[in-house]
Amino acid sequence: MNSKTKEFLKKKNINISAKTYFVDAMSGMAQGLFASLLVGTILSTISKYVGMIDGAFFERFAHFLSKAGTMSSAISGAAIGVGIAAALNAPMLVMACAAAVGYFANAYPGQPYAAGPLGVFIAVIIAVELGKAISKETKVDILVTPIVTLGAGYLVAYLTCPAIAVAMNWLGEFINLATTLHPFAMGIVISVVVGIILTLPISSAAICASIGIAGIAGGAALAGCCAQMVGFAVASFRENKWGGIVSQGLGTSMLQMPNIVRHPLIWVPATLAAAITGPLATVVFKLECSKVSAGMGTCGLVGPIGCFSDMSASGTLDAKAWIGMAVVCIIAPAVLSLVFSEIMRKMGLIKPDDMKL
Repeated sequence: MNSKTKEFLKKKNINISAKTYFVDAMSGMAQGLFASLLVGTILSTISKYVGMIDGAFFERFAHFLSKAGTMSSAISGAAIGVGIAAALNAPMLVMACAAAVGYFANAYPGQPYAAGPLGVFIAVIIAVELGKAISKETKVDILVTPIVTLGAGYLVAYLTCPAIAVAMNWLGEFINLATTLHPFAMGIVISVVVGIILTLPISSAAICASIGIAGIAGGAALAGCCAQMVGFAVASFRENKWGGIVSQGLGTSMLQMPNIVRHPLIWVPATLAAAITGPLATVVFKLECSKVSAGMGTCGLVGPIGCFSDMSASGTLDAKAWIGMAVVCIIAPAVLSLVFSEIMRKMGLIKPDDMKL
């Protein structure tokens, strides 16, 4: 890359790097998912229970919540597009175009499959970067920038989304079926892998949504995410106190990433806990969770709420499920991670302040 190209990219705030696209952009993708599909699912769930209360007011309020939830979920592609564009520091006009590209890519090619978040991710990144490059380069920017941004995004979606849709659908069906056939082994694998992804600076929620994880496979993913968040919160309590409980247990275990880089062994207790809680979710309690919720863990209690919503919809929400959510999402990861971390502290494998935020 010659110096003129580098200067142009710098002027346009285009930073071609793995961090830009697989950390920053994916974080924006997760924010868009949370603000649309996830919140929409929660509102739709609440509407069902509000509607059970007698009275015209509650009936109208439940209808309002249901409509709000449905519409929030419907524009998830646009929300993801805006989230990615914001993460890439796109100009306002390019960001507005990213919403349209995201909406298109999320639903394309249509029934029976759609590309979903991964299709949006690819189409919007290319559209936004090209839009940033052309932005304010002509005297008719108000026409040129949208034409380039939308044209590039739609073309990329047209070329890539059909294959992405089929591949993601196949992968999701394979994982869901494999977990149904081999719940113990797959419970361990999914819980550990998704939990690790949650703590890495990439979006486990976006990945779970992209492959359409569901059923007990989603329950295993939820278990892994909760194990990481609750596990780190409890294991690091002596260093971070109650602030660490809130920031990690209800926020994200990603806060520990700098410490993991310096002291990799601190990752062991939470990961071992995930290997145990995964099979508990799939074999013992048969917890079900789907898409974004499965990859959120205890962040804002979104994971347990999603599990509650999915099992309520499938008619499997009973006393055993309630106990399972408490055990798998909170109790077991807290106890197991604390026990494993204390053993490693006594062995000198984890030292004081190794997990201090």
